[in-house]
Amino acid sequence: MYPILFKLGPVTIYSFGLMMALAFLTANYFFAKEVKRRNENEKMVTTITMIALIGGVAGSKIFSIFEDWDVFIHAPIKTFFSASGLTFYGGFIVAMLGILFYLRQHRVSFLKFADMIAPVVLLAYGIGRIGCQLAGDGDYGIPTTAAYGMHYSQGTAKPTAIFEEYFDKHPQERALWQFDSLRAIQVGTDAMGQRINRFDEVVTCHPTPLYETIVAAVCFLVLWARRKKYEKHLGKLFGMTLIFMGTERFLVEFLRINPLYFSLSMAQWISIGLMMLGIFFFFRKKPQPLQSVK
Repeated sequence: MYPILFKLGPVTIYSFGLMMALAFLTANYFFAKEVKRRNENEKMVTTITMIALIGGVAGSKIFSIFEDWDVFIHAPIKTFFSASGLTFYGGFIVAMLGILFYLRQHRVSFLKFADMIAPVVLLAYGIGRIGCQLAGDGDYGIPTTAAYGMHYSQGTAKPTAIFEEYFDKHPQERALWQFDSLRAIQVGTDAMGQRINRFDEVVTCHPTPLYETIVAAVCFLVLWARRKKYEKHLGKLFGMTLIFMGTERFLVEFLRINPLYFSLSMAQWISIGLMMLGIFFFFRKKPQPLQSVK
């Protein structure tokens, strides 16, 4: 893991921040390319991208606070201004609402622009997950003995803290990984001065950020290849994006550790809502004009 990529004098370049910037720049490039191809108003591209950026960050933080309310109450200022703890769905929902409001103010079809930007959101999401992987910020999955399991001892969120509650509920795995004995052995500190114990070094986890990056890239390629086919079907590409996005996140959550509400995580419940909305837009029939009565 490489939370810190390098330093330029007093400036520290963090992997997560760099990948987030790359994600938005990439999204802006493909979005502008599609707007130009469709001969739409190119002046709106920068404004919509900025709304997506500001709304995405603000929404991610707000939803994250609600998800970890106890942590926020304990240290509200530190939690609010922390760069960690960002919930993608919160950012996506707030960004989409902001774009909807902006387009309605200019009397422009939301679905027309949603069809152009939605596939690109998946690509940006995949790039952003690379940042999560490099930072090791706790988005990784449960422990695994599979050959493709990865170590996150250098990450910003140590496995010891992430898995403590998980092992309380899975005593057999707790014994298998020798959690209690290995976490008592301190082996050093990371680049940010955080302590590392033997358990952090030994445990391997599902690299769920990489799973999501791969799936997001494949889904983007499918949607991008079909964008001309569905150009005349308003909302269909947006619907497909919501279905892909919801399905991917719903499934990967089974490998991650998040609070459950009626047996599912908050992200899974939102995923179900997005999939249903996506199905509605995908199979929605274009309203037919009324026939004149003779």
